[in-house]
Amino acid sequence: MRAALVLLSLLFSPLVSASEGAVSASDTIRLVRQDCGSCHGMSLQGGLGTPLTREALAGQSAEALAVIILHGKHGTAMPPWKSLLSATQAQWIAERLLEGFPEEKQP
Repeated sequence: MRAALVLLSLLFSPLVSASEGAVSASDTIRLVRQDCGSCHGMSLQGGLGTPLTREALAGQSAEALAVIILHGKHGTAMPPWKSLLSATQAQWIAERLLEGFPEEKQP
């Protein structure tokens, strides 16, 4: 039960940006769908970059994925995002990717 409450608080709490104060979960979802999607495919099924689906990332840890998000992947086109994302945001994104990343809500 406690783990579920912690997860819910992470899902609905604002995320702290490295440079601009608070960023909402919906803003972070949009960032992943648009910016990461430009290489990993708009549906995260793959493109220039590898797929970011739950199935493709099975066996990876959220911590390892957060490190890749923040620092990039040497020798590949994966850039570091540490100038735009905080460690908290990177961890949140990694955890959502492992669960199956949420769809962006349309207005």
